[in-house]
Amino acid sequence: MNQPLRLALVTAILAAFSVSSHAADDAPAVTISGFGTAALTAADTDDVEYARFNQAAGVGNSPRAGVDSNFGIQGTAKINNWLSLTAQGLARKNARDSYGAELSWAFAKFKVNDEISIRVGRIGMPVYMISDFRQVGYANTMIRPSQEVYGQIYGDSYDGIDAMYQHNFGDTTVTAQVGIGKMSTKITSDNRVEYKPATTIHIVAENGPFTVRFGRADAKVSLQGSETLDGLLGTLRRVGMDKVASDLSVTDVDGSFTSLGFTMDYKNILVQSEYAVRRTDSLVIHDTTSYYTMLGYRFGKITPYYYYGNVKQDSDRAYAGLPSTGPLAALSAGVNTAMKAGLQSTNALGVRWDFHKSAALKVQVDRIKPRDGSGTFLNAKPGFRDAVNVYAAGVDFVF
Repeated sequence: MNQPLRLALVTAILAAFSVSSHAADDAPAVTISGFGTAALTAADTDDVEYARFNQAAGVGNSPRAGVDSNFGIQGTAKINNWLSLTAQGLARKNARDSYGAELSWAFAKFKVNDEISIRVGRIGMPVYMISDFRQVGYANTMIRPSQEVYGQIYGDSYDGIDAMYQHNFGDTTVTAQVGIGKMSTKITSDNRVEYKPATTIHIVAENGPFTVRFGRADAKVSLQGSETLDGLLGTLRRVGMDKVASDLSVTDVDGSFTSLGFTMDYKNILVQSEYAVRRTDSLVIHDTTSYYTMLGYRFGKITPYYYYGNVKQDSDRAYAGLPSTGPLAALSAGVNTAMKAGLQSTNALGVRWDFHKSAALKVQVDRIKPRDGSGTFLNAKPGFRDAVNVYAAGVDFVF
């Protein structure tokens, strides 16, 4: 079944449930909601393309709607006091360089008691501060999450099971979540990354306007279908560089992602920050440290904000001892290219206007400075090293 048809089918099923819930008193109580963003994005150059981490192509000088636009619909059917069913469909620009639809959530939730619940099915993977609502632009101050932090893990959800415990300790609410599952998501049209099994720990403490969050995910990671990497590893083995090939291989390698986040919404002052560390046993999925901080102030319905994000590589960016001259020099260059993460920093200014109770207009300008390469930009022209301005304006809405 193709993706647009899958989303249409989910929507139809949810609508049918809704009709039945009004038609019979004993039918499940169904609630349906939706969200979306209609935005235009452009850069100040055609030397590179700016895109989100899950997209195969981006924008240059000509404004396009695909980078920051999406549409989602979610339905929840409450079967009884202890069982509910939830499904969420999402349409957006994807790794095939086209608009596609995906079933991002589809789980059953079992309420054990007032503090403990269990979910089974396709669940949002809780690796970030805003994992559960990062696609819901209206729920976020910025027009998009930090590329520096949120581009470190591919995929939004996994198929598995999790358990959640929530308890009030005085004025502080603590939520602890543990889960296990597997995820497979496309990076480009011809390759995908797999996490199986993946285990997650997610702990959140909320006290008034303050929220602190800790997350940890561990997985066996594999990269499937990459002709470029497979060709490089095959060549290395043919010339006797088996150790180099083993160090670059991405087949069931251990990987982890640890993050710490903080938010504050106090007397019109907004603060949101995350710090994240990625580690793997492959030199191709690089060890990184990334962070961002967003500061804003709410003037009635107008919220100006500033954001800074950065990512640095902790693993080596070159393989020591490889030949730099002779017939293997080109192969060495290929190895060193594969070992380099996209490094960059971003300064951004934006403003949000809540002109309607369920809609907000946002305008944001990012100044992105790549380091030692083209950063996370796509299709960079040879020798590109310049800073790039990215402009975006859009309307976020919920219903």
